[in-house]
Amino acid sequence: MLENIRNKMRSLSESKHIMNKVIFIRENILMFLIISFIFLLDRLSKIFMLNNLSENSIYINDFINFDLIRNTGVGFGLLSSSSTLMYNTISIIVGIIVFYLIFLSLKSDKFDKIAFSLIIGGALGNFYDRIFLKAVPDFIDIHYGKFHWFTFNIADIFITIGVICFITKGFFIKDK
Repeated sequence: MLENIRNKMRSLSESKHIMNKVIFIRENILMFLIISFIFLLDRLSKIFMLNNLSENSIYINDFINFDLIRNTGVGFGLLSSSSTLMYNTISIIVGIIVFYLIFLSLKSDKFDKIAFSLIIGGALGNFYDRIFLKAVPDFIDIHYGKFHWFTFNIADIFITIGVICFITKGFFIKDK
């Protein structure tokens, strides 16, 4: 009788372990889909702008234009340089950060996985451009009067949303 109870307990424990693996895999599939969607959306937007914008600027309204620039720096054009050494160093650091974020996301809870997915999807889009285009095409120009915000792209939007998710979580959600 006691052996029968032990076998049932063992079976229940194994079922729970299998269920945890299924949930883990499902969450990672969602994460992969979000990353893929963002990467694809970013690539398509950049391909469209590279093929249609070139040297021209597209006026949308008094607050936004599409104006193609090639960013060799990091976010918002910071650290832009014509130095190959600086460009390659930044690219290597960005690559290391992206892989580290992927590692962190695999160990995270569901909310963090989604926030990491937004950041990773955008970062992979910009990293792809750094490797294959030797610069990140930025084209969204938001301005008011003569003040222009930094020109950015779709990947930057998702990176920013992911960072805002983490900041918001830090302010409003207390970890257990």
